[in-house]
Amino acid sequence: MKSILLVGQSNMAGRGFITEVEPIINERIKVLKNGRWQFMEEPIHQDRAVAGIGPAAAFAQLWIEAHPNETLGLIPCADGGTSIDDWAPDQILTRHAISEAHFAMETSELIGVLWHQGESDSNNDKFQNYQEKLQQFITHLRQALGQPELPVILGGLGDYLGQSGFGQSATQYQEINKIIQSVSHSEPHCHFVTGQGLQPNPDGIHINARSQRIFGIRYYQAFSQLKDVLSPLPNEGALASTLYKSTYSKNEQMYLQLSALGKNEITFEHFSQQMAAINKDTP
Repeated sequence: MKSILLVGQSNMAGRGFITEVEPIINERIKVLKNGRWQFMEEPIHQDRAVAGIGPAAAFAQLWIEAHPNETLGLIPCADGGTSIDDWAPDQILTRHAISEAHFAMETSELIGVLWHQGESDSNNDKFQNYQEKLQQFITHLRQALGQPELPVILGGLGDYLGQSGFGQSATQYQEINKIIQSVSHSEPHCHFVTGQGLQPNPDGIHINARSQRIFGIRYYQAFSQLKDVLSPLPNEGALASTLYKSTYSKNEQMYLQLSALGKNEITFEHFSQQMAAINKDTP
């Protein structure tokens, strides 16, 4: 089993509306919750009540398709509204991420890190010390995990920032993007993923669900090719359409029914009928 560490702020944790896109369901994608690898269902993070779609599920689905005999575990450690200072080596979020990664490494091989953060540092000239702090985080993370060559994929901020809603405050996002891209060039085994062309929720700061699927595709492209994604991919729309299954395995069907029952979307009678049909039709 392989695993990926997810760190940063809300656009990594995910704020895309759940109902805006089809669900990604795959029994070979797991999430570390309560110390166990559990079936992935979005939202992957539970940092806030408004957690929703992030880039990780799309990334994981493409990785699974390219590795048909493997299982991928996601380690959710992003936290909404956090600044780069919150990810300093001595801060609790960094310590928590390292602790979770170490725990995951007992039963999986950690193969990479997905990072997205910077909106909180896109004002009041905070960018002036951002590069040093981001480099410090990457160096400390790798040292603490004993993996000096651990790939780190750095997501850029969306070019919709600075215009409306909560995003109006992020007036210096372009400076942050330049720094993130610079770090991806100066730090070995780091790669940059552009946020160009992504669309926000009505709040003007959080990437919407459809764009998060696209963002996840870009993250996977950078990770799989070990190179920067500096502009939107020509085949993003086609790739996004391949993320969703038309048929599900027996375990996936059963999980979907259990999830629907737990959310009070179906009655217990309907659940029992569906489970009986699944057991009958699936060997």
